[in-house]
Amino acid sequence: MPYEYDDQNIFAKILRGEIPNDTVKETEHCLAFNDINPLAPVHILVIPKGPYVCADHFALEATDAEIVDFTRTIGWICKELGIQPGDDGDGYRLISNAGVDGVQEVPHLHIHILGGRPMGRMVQPG
Repeated sequence: MPYEYDDQNIFAKILRGEIPNDTVKETEHCLAFNDINPLAPVHILVIPKGPYVCADHFALEATDAEIVDFTRTIGWICKELGIQPGDDGDGYRLISNAGVDGVQEVPHLHIHILGGRPMGRMVQPG
């Protein structure tokens, strides 16, 4: 199996209540909280409660209920924090890293929601 979940990663510990977090929203299937080292005025992490390593693992193995809940939570956060493009805000960026080439540091799927300022170019030419 290409996905080896490490249940000692920091997000697993947060989900078990071993490490505190600044919760923004919690649902049946996911947890959203403020990043402890924010890189923008809005910097929230959204993680599924299930043991998913990265986005493709989640997309292939999560239940429909988990996928809908996770996606709707991202939408709710963007709306509630006023970063939706258009009438409420000027937009945001979603980031999820996967594997070594994607520079994934924690082997638990997490989406960064960044907003509140221009984000700059997505990837610099290498």
